[in-house]
Amino acid sequence: MNAVKIFVPRDSAALAAGADEVVSRLQQEIAQRGLSVEIVRNSSRGMFWLEPLLEVQTPQGRVAYGPVQAEDVASLLDAGVLQGGAHALHLGLTEKIPFLAKQERLTFARMGITDPLSLSDYEAHNGWAGLRAALQLEGAAIVQTVTDSGLRGRGGAAFPAGIKWRTVLHAQAAQKYVVCNADEGDSGTYSDRMTMEGDPFMLIEGMAIAGIAVGATQGYIYIRSEYPHAIDVMRQAIVLATQAGFLGDNICGSGKHFSLEVRKAAGAYVCGEETAMLESIEGKRGIVRAKPPLPALEGLFGLPTVINNVITLASVPIILSKGAAFYRDYGVGRSHGTLPFQLAGNIKHGGLVEKAFGLSLRELLFDFGGGSRSGRPIKAVQVGGPLGAYVPESQWDIPLDYEAYAAVGAVVGHGGIVVHDDSANMAQLARYAMEFCALESCGKCTPCRIGSTRGVEVIDRITHNQNKEQQVVLLRDLCNTMLAGSLCAMGGMTPYPVLSALNHYPEDFGLDVRETEKA
Repeated sequence: MNAVKIFVPRDSAALAAGADEVVSRLQQEIAQRGLSVEIVRNSSRGMFWLEPLLEVQTPQGRVAYGPVQAEDVASLLDAGVLQGGAHALHLGLTEKIPFLAKQERLTFARMGITDPLSLSDYEAHNGWAGLRAALQLEGAAIVQTVTDSGLRGRGGAAFPAGIKWRTVLHAQAAQKYVVCNADEGDSGTYSDRMTMEGDPFMLIEGMAIAGIAVGATQGYIYIRSEYPHAIDVMRQAIVLATQAGFLGDNICGSGKHFSLEVRKAAGAYVCGEETAMLESIEGKRGIVRAKPPLPALEGLFGLPTVINNVITLASVPIILSKGAAFYRDYGVGRSHGTLPFQLAGNIKHGGLVEKAFGLSLRELLFDFGGGSRSGRPIKAVQVGGPLGAYVPESQWDIPLDYEAYAAVGAVVGHGGIVVHDDSANMAQLARYAMEFCALESCGKCTPCRIGSTRGVEVIDRITHNQNKEQQVVLLRDLCNTMLAGSLCAMGGMTPYPVLSALNHYPEDFGLDVRETEKA
């Protein structure tokens, strides 16, 4: 008799919710009952309100139960969970759960389905197809395919990946590098962590394709220090991929070489900025470099370097395996493909939603998120991390598209979405943005270093009713200086949450609309 497969995630979110305790109790009960069961530690599906999610393989497909705690295990087995039996935690077929069924999972197609460190699982689900296709092409043809797909940087800047790759391809140097920016420090974001913990070979494959495309032989993955599980999984995956010939001196017998190493990040938010990250990898303090020169020409150790974030590089294998047109046909306008939107904050159903660009924030908040967790009306939604704008309800129907959001002074960024209900004080949140910038600034440029400190003081004067009208003028002037004069996005984007809070929620600053318009 074949063993029944039970899947319990090893993702950090599932572990935090008690997944290891569930597995421990499962093992005890299975042994005591003499059952034939194989426990597979898969990755999370991204439905965090249901973690730990337990799935059972049945002839009809995987049946889900959740959220499961250790004390539920005995009753689940009594109810016939191995046959997909009825239980209070029974959710039906996993793929039919509306939160998943309504998504368009391209990059996250394997997430929750495979064992993250199983090479055979990865290959059985279209793994390495993109790399094998790339090995049949010249570097320029690979770069052209990425360019034609319309893939733009998923780290927030949305710069076309193909243009960056082409610059490195044509740069003349004996050594080139590929660096993956996995210093995912934005509030409410976790898609990079999920990728590294749940489908590490996909990132490895994308980086190997990038290396082959531009002629780089060495890659580095810079992973934030707060992600110990991601660091561990990536290191294991690199060893396995190298042993299997997908990395190293002779990739798939092609004679081409690409090696990978993990670098643990320095614990500073500013090291998510690409040049500060390069400084950190080189063993220096993470301080932003002036540009030019661009990292594509003088990057890591002063040599040509491709720098992309996790989701950008993880999107490359499907583009090479299924073609540029397949990927390009998702999305709207110049925003092609899909983005893993990450719902967090005061939201009933927090989790990862991969959808093509063009859906609205309202759809994400209510069709997927189920509204606020508190049950109170949603007041403001910060999109794009701690330096993203607060989006008011009047803008929730704007399509999630890089250009459409830029037109209203907002950013899509990395796809992080943090929800606040009507109990939130927007003046306090604006103050926090300035305070965060002051704390995390590398200190190199004056607008960021000094502007953020003065910004806290000005907001305090406004909320304490000290010459409010003049202070509002001063705050706007200060924000304009930071926007135009900062060396990087740390200072250049801090005004986004501040100005959006001031513009859309003046009452929280003790102002009326006439005062803000006059200012």
